[in-house]
Amino acid sequence: MSENIRYQTARERYASIGIDTEAAIHALSKVSISMHCWQGDDVRGFENAGALTGGIQATGNYPGAATTPEELMQDLDQAFSMIPGQHRVNVHAFYGIYENGKPVDRDAIRPEHFKAWVDYANARGLGLDFNPTFFSHPLAENGTLTNPDEKIREFWINHGIACIRISEYFAKETGKPCLMNIWIPDGMKDIPADRLGPRMRFLDSLDRILGCGYNKEQVLVTLESKVFGIGLESYTAGSAEFALSYATTRGIVPLMDNGHYHPTEVVSDKISSLLCFHPRIALHVTRGVRWDSDHVVRLDDETMEMMKEVVRCNALDRVILATDYFDASINRIAAWVIGMRSVQKALLSALLTPHAQLAALQNNGDFTELMMRQEELKLYPMGDVWEEFCARNGKIGNEGWFDAVKDYEKNVLAKRS
Repeated sequence: MSENIRYQTARERYASIGIDTEAAIHALSKVSISMHCWQGDDVRGFENAGALTGGIQATGNYPGAATTPEELMQDLDQAFSMIPGQHRVNVHAFYGIYENGKPVDRDAIRPEHFKAWVDYANARGLGLDFNPTFFSHPLAENGTLTNPDEKIREFWINHGIACIRISEYFAKETGKPCLMNIWIPDGMKDIPADRLGPRMRFLDSLDRILGCGYNKEQVLVTLESKVFGIGLESYTAGSAEFALSYATTRGIVPLMDNGHYHPTEVVSDKISSLLCFHPRIALHVTRGVRWDSDHVVRLDDETMEMMKEVVRCNALDRVILATDYFDASINRIAAWVIGMRSVQKALLSALLTPHAQLAALQNNGDFTELMMRQEELKLYPMGDVWEEFCARNGKIGNEGWFDAVKDYEKNVLAKRS
């Protein structure tokens, strides 16, 4: 038992409302979050393919971005050294590591091109997740899985199948299931003449990819929607309705990115609906600001509310969590750490909430007391429990972790060209 006096005081405070902080710490320690590798290099990948396309942008020119596999893995290590718990790494398909540095085209990627990622993960006890890369490629300019040119569409279908095989490889070699998330940027800048045609081609393409055959317990295929992108303001083929309908009818895992909806929509309100019908769902946790869906996650209201939904639905074992954002205007290692720790703090807050008591107030119509208790809980000493959780994981629980970021920037990042 901890000898930390502040933690003991916090423990007693929470016990007074029926919350066991030890149980909360234990539950949080078992939650694995998939940290996206593309924050570290501004979504460039290792193909030297040129500009980032697909309706997304990484803005800023903060020094020290990773440009090689070695640098990116070194930066991931630095970030994980400040994040409590045991997690996963989320890899995009254009992060393959090729012999002599000469990449193959995306329809020809193979498991051996990702062996270095398996070696990296296994040496650290990490899981691996994967994503086909349907952007930043010459054949993606006029659509990928919706493309009316059958040869181009077949190229992208073969890319999707290749990614399933790599995901199988990840699962087999790490001994942990691999989530493979499909997202395409296909859409229109202005009002389309045909909305149905691209969506029917998208449906056919997805069916052909999934028809390759794979172990659904080891490879968890997800489909991610998006409301719009830069240059895709009027129409995206992979809308929320399409993605959810496809996932439901094909028995794959629905994935919601909370930056991919209309500004007045919140994913926290959608989680319980999906859990009524799906054994598992997945979340990409991000932070949308107006048009941009990929700001660094902070401990804001929506992040808190999403994690409350996961916990109060008793769905920690049914919701697969990942982060997804990229900011090139600040220190990239700090961006990883802030985002991951924010998700964990939101989870801890949810685990320290007396959900059954609050639900009883709602069911009894005691809405005044419900509001009062929800507000008073905001000032309970969660920070002391968080610091105890970090200490048990050998991490700094307060802002002291940032000293290591500054040292790393001075000694490593500043020396990169």
